[in-house]
Amino acid sequence: MAGFVTFALRKATLEDRSALERLIAESARGLSRTDYTAAQVEAALGSAFGVDTELIHDGTYFVAEADSGIVGCGGWSRRATLFGSDAQPGRRSELLDPGHDSARIRAFFVHPDWARRGIGRAILEKCESEAKEHGFRSAELLATLPGERFYRALGYSGSERVEHRLRDGVPIEFVPMKKDLA
Repeated sequence: MAGFVTFALRKATLEDRSALERLIAESARGLSRTDYTAAQVEAALGSAFGVDTELIHDGTYFVAEADSGIVGCGGWSRRATLFGSDAQPGRRSELLDPGHDSARIRAFFVHPDWARRGIGRAILEKCESEAKEHGFRSAELLATLPGERFYRALGYSGSERVEHRLRDGVPIEFVPMKKDLA
């Protein structure tokens, strides 16, 4: 089949950190420019957009690898933090109660050259499956504006935008979204 691409999913490791930082920057700069200004993207990199090593330590962060290296990443969490990298202020590491709380879908990024090839969907399906195995009945996330279209197509709902202030007071909008996993 022409154009068929293969990739493999695996759990991220701390050794992936520098590759993930590069991927996140390339993804944000390449796929967000119709929704965010360059100033917003640059202010978000390293705080709202970035590597969360807690996800890696928890074993809930995945990478998609192809011959060219890591081409996508994303994860889920049983912790209260909804978004952001290690440097994001206001992080909350307490564990969620799967009987009452929603799992968190976190930090999805795909290299622009690999967008729309099923990578994000494969990672999301893996995350939702694992969250269900851990007793979660729903998942929630804080979608970027370009991510909102992706998540909506895969059953997440929510449309009201919320504003978050990045470093130097730069505003950026996200969309809180939720999905029933039952």
